[in-house]
Amino acid sequence: MTAPILIAPSILSADFTCLGEQIQTAEAAGADWIHIDVMDGHFVPNLTMGPFIVEACRRVTNLPLDIHLMVEKPERIIEAFSQAGATILTVHVETSPHLHRTLQRIRELGCKAGVVLNPGTSVTQLEPVLHLVDLVLVMSVNPGYSSQSFLPEVLSKVSYIRQRLGEVNPTALVEIDGGINPHTAPLAVMAGTQVLVAASAIFNHPEGISAGINALRDSIK
Repeated sequence: MTAPILIAPSILSADFTCLGEQIQTAEAAGADWIHIDVMDGHFVPNLTMGPFIVEACRRVTNLPLDIHLMVEKPERIIEAFSQAGATILTVHVETSPHLHRTLQRIRELGCKAGVVLNPGTSVTQLEPVLHLVDLVLVMSVNPGYSSQSFLPEVLSKVSYIRQRLGEVNPTALVEIDGGINPHTAPLAVMAGTQVLVAASAIFNHPEGISAGINALRDSIK
């Protein structure tokens, strides 16, 4: 039996004046995870959320909190995010020179460990750690801002990673983030994606959050 595709709304496009209510609406509509993008203004140009946002999200939902650390030297802050309530901590291969150690530390802190790949980074950089991870996140835009256009050339990376994980770490999941909407979600799923991150397509849907999640679900049936 095929495992269900998970939907992880990214609060990067949420209305922060009513963040708790929006997260609860997403959960009621069938969201599987809540995705939180952490940016440091160095590795990526934007500057976003810290551990206090994770704490706030944890207070309003029991869903897994999927923390994407778009930061330099992520090893310095993973403990703070773990203590704040993170379920999954995902670090970029591009910013983690001691990637084995960082992934092992995430596991020691009681979180699931993930690794992220930018569109311009070769999949070969993942090979040494594929056996260690719970999740591989493939960026389908260049990280930093929501509402960017999907880069279809990453689909071949998704397929390759899913194949390699099947060989060395079958329980690990493949996640995709960037430009995911009802038009691109089916392409990502066909390539082997198991977790869809969507920001604007959910939180900026003209008919509301529930309609955005339902539209994504319908597109991949």
